[in-house]
Amino acid sequence: MLYLYLRLPIFVYNAGLPKPRRAMSSPPSSPPRVAVIGGGPAGLMAAEVLSQGGAQVDLYDAMPSVGRKFLLAGKGGMNITHAEPYPDFVGRYEDRAPQVASWLARFDAGAVRAWIHGLGVETFVGTSGRVFPADMKAAPLLRAWLHRLREAGVRLHTRHRWLGWDGAALRFATPDGERLEHFDAVVLALGGASWARLGSDGAWVPLLQARAVAVAPLRPSNCGFDVDWSAHFSGRYAGAPLTTVAITSTDLHGVQRKRQGQFVVTATGVEGSLIYALSAALREQIAASGSATIHLDLLPDISAERVADEVARPRGARSLASHLQSRLGIKGVKSGLLHECLSKDDYHDPQALAAAIKMLPLVLKRARPIDEAISSAGGVSFGALDADGAMLSALPGVFCAGEMIDWEAPTGGYLLTACFASGRAAAEGALAWLGQAPGRDSL
Repeated sequence: MLYLYLRLPIFVYNAGLPKPRRAMSSPPSSPPRVAVIGGGPAGLMAAEVLSQGGAQVDLYDAMPSVGRKFLLAGKGGMNITHAEPYPDFVGRYEDRAPQVASWLARFDAGAVRAWIHGLGVETFVGTSGRVFPADMKAAPLLRAWLHRLREAGVRLHTRHRWLGWDGAALRFATPDGERLEHFDAVVLALGGASWARLGSDGAWVPLLQARAVAVAPLRPSNCGFDVDWSAHFSGRYAGAPLTTVAITSTDLHGVQRKRQGQFVVTATGVEGSLIYALSAALREQIAASGSATIHLDLLPDISAERVADEVARPRGARSLASHLQSRLGIKGVKSGLLHECLSKDDYHDPQALAAAIKMLPLVLKRARPIDEAISSAGGVSFGALDADGAMLSALPGVFCAGEMIDWEAPTGGYLLTACFASGRAAAEGALAWLGQAPGRDSL
């Protein structure tokens, strides 16, 4: 059981232990000190809300600067949230929708946009419903945010790696050696285990497990998958994009899903937005069965009947490959996939070939390593958190936020929105626990 230096008159103690005298970390007139560990979106949001609530906030991050994963995620265009209707938005969190909905009740997609506008950054809604900063960049947003945090008195400590506890004190490895610090409350926003080079390495897992906190195994999410291509196909088509295709898959519950979009062939398999959208169900299917089979529609905008008619049309002296390119536009990697996945007999059977163009089976063998994934699933169990879903029941005064909690979401702004919202929820929970009134809304 962790004993923080508390300000409240009610405490939780291990059974059988005497109740020690309450120790104060600072004079009663001073604001409560709160540590936020982790400088990603959830941690930065928690720091903002805590400082508005009157706490003295010290934010720690192991990396030389904060928000590194946030910046990298924005390199191709900072997708900050999504503008789809709320019921559809919440549904993207699948089994964790009820828990995430409690965060979004505090800070939904509309609130995210208003908050960004408050930082002086305009947004727009793309054709797919995704929301972006007007300049599509993450860096200006982060700079404005950090400026506001510093103006509010938040103290940033980089190159400070959290090592756990020494009694009631937090341990940090710093460039000047190990340091011990005492706080009235702690918000952990340590991320998952993807992109370890940016700070999300999952090193916190054993630290919490040693304190009897239930942690589900960390697994890759929004990830690619291995197919075990032939050397010929891999060597020729690795890096080739598959545009305007559809994938049909069936999950463990027998629910069939079909999505249209694009993905990329890699040296070992497949990855990209269309694969990421289905990755959670595909990962679970592989875990249960050893593999997962998806079916590709190489021509989703052309009916099966027309495909069958064009394949069966007499081709004269032309090769079958030339015929498919001429009549249906199948060439390059799509043509290569048909050769890779079909037997020679099926490739030359018009009926089997036409069926494969619309429903080509592709066997996925395993998810790519978690460090290559965009995000991770698993983490602190919701059952380890209190009824409000923020404080660790085993560690009063310690709150969790962001990707280190056991939820996941597809790309498209859903990850960031939930991280922002969970950071606010953790901070508001900490302020309430400390007896502090929540700060005014930042919008």
